[in-house]
Order: sequence, then structure tokens, then C-alpha cells
Amino acid sequence: MQRRDFLVSSVAAAGMAASFNPAHAAGRERVRLGVIGTGMRGQVLLAELLRRADVEVVALCDIEPINLGRALAIVEQAGKPKPRTWGEDRDPQAWRQLLDPSRIDGVIIATPWEWHAPMAIGAMQAKVPVGCEVVAGITLQDHWDVLNTQLKTGTPYMLLENVCFRRDVMAVLQMVRAGLFGELVHLQGGYQHDLRAVKLNSGDPARPYGGGVEFGPKGWSEARWRTEHSVHRNGELYPSHGIGPCAMYANIHRGNRFTHINSFATKSRGLHEYIEALGGKDHPNASVKFALGDVITTTLACANGETILLQHDTSLPRPYSLGFRVQGTKGLWMDVNESVYVEGISPPHQWQPFQPFQDRFDHPLWKRFAKSAEGAGHGGMDFFVIHAFVESLKAAAAMPIDIFDAVAWSAITPLSEQSIASGFKTLEFPDFTGGSWKTRKPIFAFDDRY
Repeated sequence: MQRRDFLVSSVAAAGMAASFNPAHAAGRERVRLGVIGTGMRGQVLLAELLRRADVEVVALCDIEPINLGRALAIVEQAGKPKPRTWGEDRDPQAWRQLLDPSRIDGVIIATPWEWHAPMAIGAMQAKVPVGCEVVAGITLQDHWDVLNTQLKTGTPYMLLENVCFRRDVMAVLQMVRAGLFGELVHLQGGYQHDLRAVKLNSGDPARPYGGGVEFGPKGWSEARWRTEHSVHRNGELYPSHGIGPCAMYANIHRGNRFTHINSFATKSRGLHEYIEALGGKDHPNASVKFALGDVITTTLACANGETILLQHDTSLPRPYSLGFRVQGTKGLWMDVNESVYVEGISPPHQWQPFQPFQDRFDHPLWKRFAKSAEGAGHGGMDFFVIHAFVESLKAAAAMPIDIFDAVAWSAITPLSEQSIASGFKTLEFPDFTGGSWKTRKPIFAFDDRY
């Protein structure tokens, strides 16, 4: 799509997006939701939905019988009515039958990445609001297609990025807004997580992340689909955990935007060595050439002068860390050492423990709902991301992580691939908002209800 055509279409659709207010969802005390994809992630989100008195899970879809059976068992254990199901016939298009706005008020998409864009587009065309797991699409064109479908139909879309709701991340957001760090200059984040046992496993449903070095049809769970991305793609494959909080700190699409991007990739060694260590040098997968560099480093420039550094590191032995750093003219926070330095408050040139700042700047959402979030996935984050989606639906309110956030955060992946493939070239970052970033106001986490 040409830039001028997009500008015209976005302006024309702005009123449609703002006015979406389906009679079946607006003002409801309870919402009826469907879930497409009931694998391990889908089951976690399903459990969160079932914990809520204001949600009826009325539809499930998965073409893997084991996953669908486990999801139904979770529903039964929760004492909730059995939802209608699709996918038992293993038809890859069975999900389309679930998208009936007379039956459901919204849908959660928790399928392999390559299905996110077509499923979200199908749902929005059917006027069914979307809560989509990360990522929003695979190719850059996917992202334009998802965006333009949302703008054309006005159907709400929320990216279910849970790290934006992490307790320390939200406390730091409070600190940023209070001016504690001064004017922001530089931010860092990433996805630094040893996923070798996730990408390569035995294919035993009883031990999804234990033993073996198989992937594709012989693997299980994410190894069936996620590993292929490491075989064929070289880029920042999972940007939203890192970029989401950084974008909220920097008010991206709310007075700021990404303007340029470049990425670098290291050599690829980690997955190959893992296969040889566990399966032997003669294992068939030992001959697989993985395109994905073990560490991908991506830098973004912003319109207001900040830089953001992301790192994707999932194929080497390491402890888990998202590597956040928020730095301004008066100090900085880093999550790796759980420390903060604020000029005039901290002892000169000395780190302070973050916990006292956490206590002081704890976000009102956490103060209000911490008890409700106990036992929820990912240390409570999954409660908050589902809560935000459900409450926004009930109030017919704007999604706190909206379509512009979704496509820009996720488009980092194909843009990073393009940068690496072109010799680490710096690229211009598309303005998905068509210029409206200059006047849009921040909304994320300003309401202590959701």
C-alpha cells in the first residue's frame, strides 16, 4: 500500500474504529468468549478466563485432540459449563466456524505465530473483538493487512503482551511518569531465555519439555512449529516482551514513534551443539543448518531522540532475564541487578535496592488486584492482561495495547530480518499511525480499573 493511500484510508476509518460498539457486547456484565488454540499457552489463558465470574467460555477450537481434551478437562475441573468445540475433524479452517458474533463477544487467539494474522483478520471481518497472543504477523505485509482490517472494520484488537503488566515494570512506569529519571534518553529490553528444551524435545505429550532433540512433526508442543522459525529466519523473532514496556515508557504512538531500525546477528551455534550433546553427532538433526543467530541485537531510534536496544537470546545456556534498563537525565533502573540510581536521592555512584522504590511507586492496579492475581500465570501478569481485555470489552473502551502498538512492536521482526539480510543496514521504520502519533494521548495504565 502506498503511503498516501494508507493515510487516506486511516483517516476515513478513524470514525469507524472509534464508534465500534456492538450491541451484544456493550454494557454487558458478563462476556462470552471463545478460545482458538488450546495448547500450553492457550490452556494457561483459558484457566485465567475460567477464574472470572464475568466471563463465559462458550467456544473452543483446536485441531490437536490432546490439547482440546486437556482444555475441556480444565473447564470441567473449574466447574463451568462445557463449551462448544471445533477442530475434532482436524480441519485447519475449523476456527472460522467459531467466529459468530451472535454466539461470542470476543475471541482469544493462542495458536502458532503464522496463524495469528489470518485468524485476527477473519475475526475482525466477522466483527468479533480480538485478544491476540504475540506476535501480530510474520511478514511486513501481514502487519499492514491486520492494521488495515482493523481500521476498515473498527473491530477492537488487543495484543496480549503480559510483560507490560509485570509488577516492577509498572512501578517503573509510575517512576517515569513522576519524572524520577528526568527526561528519558535510552531504554533496553529483550527476550533472553534458554529455550533449547522448548525448541527441541522428545515429542512425548507427557514430557513436552523433557529430553530428545526433535522438532517439526516428531516434536511436541512449540517444537512442532516454533523451531522452524529458527531454521529459516534470522532476526528478532520475539520482540514484544522487551519492546512493549519500553514503548510505554517512551510514549510510542502517543507523542513519539520509532523512526529507524537496524539489527545484527551473531553466528549460530547453540542449537547445533545442543543436538550433538543430547542426540549425538550422527543424529539426523545434527545436520540441520539453523539460520537464527544465537544473539540478535536490534537498535531503534525514536522521534523524540531516545534509543532502544533489544536483544533476542534463546539458543544458549543462560538464566532467564528480559534485561530492562530505563535511563534518563537523572538516573536509571536495571532489572538484572534489581537496582536503581537516582541523582540527588541515591548515594553518589552507588546502586540502591529497587524494593523501596517498588513499594513507594507500586501501581494502583497491583495494589487493587494483587490478591486476585495470586496463582495466575507468569507471576500474576496473565491475570492483568486478561483483565484488561475483558474489562475493555465490557466498557466498550479503547484497548490499552491497541492495533498500532501490536503491529509496530511485532513488525520489528520482519524489519530486523531485512536489516540483517542487507548487511545490517539501517532502515526507516514505517509510521503505522499515518501521522496520528503526534496527537494521540497515552492511555495505558492510567485507569486503576484495568
